[in-house]
Amino acid sequence: MDPIRNPYAPGAGAPPPELAGRDDLREMVRIATERVRLGRHAKSVLMVGLRGVGKTVLLDRLRDDAEAAGMHTLRIEAPEGRSLPAILAPQLRQALLKLSRSDQAKAFAHRALRALAGFVGALKVKYQDIEVGLEFEPEPGLADNGDLEHDLQDLLEATGIAAQHAGTALILFVDELQYVEEEQLACLITALHRTAQRQLPVMLVGAGLPQLPGRMGRAKSYAERLFDFPYLAPLPPDAARAALAKPAAELGVAFDPAALDLLVQETQGYPYFLQEWGKHVWDIAPTSPIRTDDVQQATREVIAALDESFFRVRFDRLTPSEKRYLRAMAELGPGPHRSGDVANVLHKKVTSLGPIRNQLIAKGMIWSPSHGDTAFTVPMFDAFMRRIMPGDDWRGE
Repeated sequence: MDPIRNPYAPGAGAPPPELAGRDDLREMVRIATERVRLGRHAKSVLMVGLRGVGKTVLLDRLRDDAEAAGMHTLRIEAPEGRSLPAILAPQLRQALLKLSRSDQAKAFAHRALRALAGFVGALKVKYQDIEVGLEFEPEPGLADNGDLEHDLQDLLEATGIAAQHAGTALILFVDELQYVEEEQLACLITALHRTAQRQLPVMLVGAGLPQLPGRMGRAKSYAERLFDFPYLAPLPPDAARAALAKPAAELGVAFDPAALDLLVQETQGYPYFLQEWGKHVWDIAPTSPIRTDDVQQATREVIAALDESFFRVRFDRLTPSEKRYLRAMAELGPGPHRSGDVANVLHKKVTSLGPIRNQLIAKGMIWSPSHGDTAFTVPMFDAFMRRIMPGDDWRGE
């Protein structure tokens, strides 16, 4: 079949042709943002899930929904090693400049921009990665204490007042939230708590790995009362079939039912894998309908492609000891696994492996579903580890 017309879109955050199985969550967020705009109580929403489950794609679709409804939004990703003020300040500046175009909100947006100038000036000594253009001079005493917890409250409060006078809401869309340091997370939670108490139209819609709720709870004990944490699971079989079949049907291509069932089985319903398998099986299949032998051939190519990209890019960031730890987990299967069982495979004491486990959690490679348990954050990574580190040589130092 024509590869130019291939509808599938495997890529980091690339929108799929059919966003299946997420309508309930989109409606939940729509209701929450509309309530916030009216000054009514609504929890911020933090979506959690494994790699490849479609968090980034959904976050961007939710932002599109909010902007289509007339909300003001900002979109940031929290990379490792960057401070929250550094990633937040430039986007807040853009949002405030847009709010300043409203006659009703102009004066309040300008005051918030002065707050931003004080915020940046006071915090740049501690967070030296802050770089943002400033149009206004600081207002003395406004967000300029040099203390992130107090200054971020002042800044978001001033921003919320501007959004309120503009008759809109400011929705912060933040991806990879688990990489924000807990001290800075605590400041963000406190600031959002303050805007909620003032009934100001500011809300956070975030996404992160499954360890995010625990990090939020450690940062501030009342976080669970401020946020909803919907868990994004792999798509159920019907939604997974729709994600593959609908885009193909629009181009006059069908799947044999058995081929669709095999694709759902191979991908385990993960949206990213559905797109990878869909792309490869489309390019391999000579004609419609797509059959099971096409899927079987595509599977070999997909695994090779994933090994060289999706899996390999994460593997290459690991130290030798971290690789051995993950290979020991893989020896036990998909997981989750007890930390003691992993230590037994490596013939080590659990306490001696604690620092390595913590490093892997910090890198977003594993998480702890419950006390003493360890699981991969990347689906199918156990099989990859067995392929890339075969035999028993990895057991040695």
